[in-house]
Amino acid sequence: MKKIFKKIVIYFIAVILIGLVAIFSYHRYQLSKESKLLDTNGTLVEVDHQKINVYTEGDGQDTYVFMAGSGVAAPIYEMKGLYSQFSQGHKIAVVERAGYGYSDVSKDERDMDTVLAQTREALLKSGNKPPYILVPHSISGVEAIYWAQKYPKEIKGIIALDIGLPSQYAEHKMGAVDLWTVKGMNLLTKLGIHRLAPSEVYNQQVIKQSFLSEKEKEIYKALSYKQIFNDDMKNELLQVYENSIKSEELPKPKDTPILLIDAIAEQNKDSKFTKYHSQKYAEFAEQINIADVKELSGTHSIYLYKPEEIYRLAIDFMKTKVDNKERSRE
Repeated sequence: MKKIFKKIVIYFIAVILIGLVAIFSYHRYQLSKESKLLDTNGTLVEVDHQKINVYTEGDGQDTYVFMAGSGVAAPIYEMKGLYSQFSQGHKIAVVERAGYGYSDVSKDERDMDTVLAQTREALLKSGNKPPYILVPHSISGVEAIYWAQKYPKEIKGIIALDIGLPSQYAEHKMGAVDLWTVKGMNLLTKLGIHRLAPSEVYNQQVIKQSFLSEKEKEIYKALSYKQIFNDDMKNELLQVYENSIKSEELPKPKDTPILLIDAIAEQNKDSKFTKYHSQKYAEFAEQINIADVKELSGTHSIYLYKPEEIYRLAIDFMKTKVDNKERSRE
């Protein structure tokens, strides 16, 4: 009986190993095939011995800098529906930090000082000079706030899209289960397992909407398969607690105008997390000289669902709360 059980275990392990090899080989083949779609869309500049991609569009006095959230593997394409609203009357820049979009994977630890230094240098080398109006989403809110804390003269304002505040990440340090989940997801993508679950690789809503052409949708998918949950994405999640503590140890950027857009899904509007999230936004806004909190109905990727409303709120905030105040000082 023991011999039979042992053989079954050996066969089972062999089948799994053969399956993993087959999936990995298919993944590598698909990456090679999809690479033909990936001509650079933007300006690749060398930063820290690697290439960082910056996409610019439009023209105007103000430059709105779009900063993607964690795991948005192809920011130029996923955020197009939103930044296209802004580029009609303003200059926009989409910074694809290391590990995202057309940028190289750096494989560094993703500490905040390194990430911010790379972003600032990439913008300057691509011809985008401060001051900037930052438009961060989700985890990139930590970088945007830290930027305003360290270099306030470079930031004219922040339009925060359902960001995670440094205080929130500092209050919820990852436990062992979360840490190993992040590491496990990174390993699975290296093996190509994500090919079996496309809905977890790229946002299906991007494919459903019309702001991308059919070719752009294929590029979006290809970039997502290539970059999703790579070492940089893994490390920025593992480092988010320490990065947030760095921000929390500095004074709040009270002189930087901030518009906080709080995305609230209808089904979650009465949940404890939603109430906690809204309370943290209100507390943070009270510590900033010029700040508003605006609620929009929708899920976390609010830029996909309410681009026109976000644009209207952002422009109204900058005109009435920032530009008018600057003119009154002259």
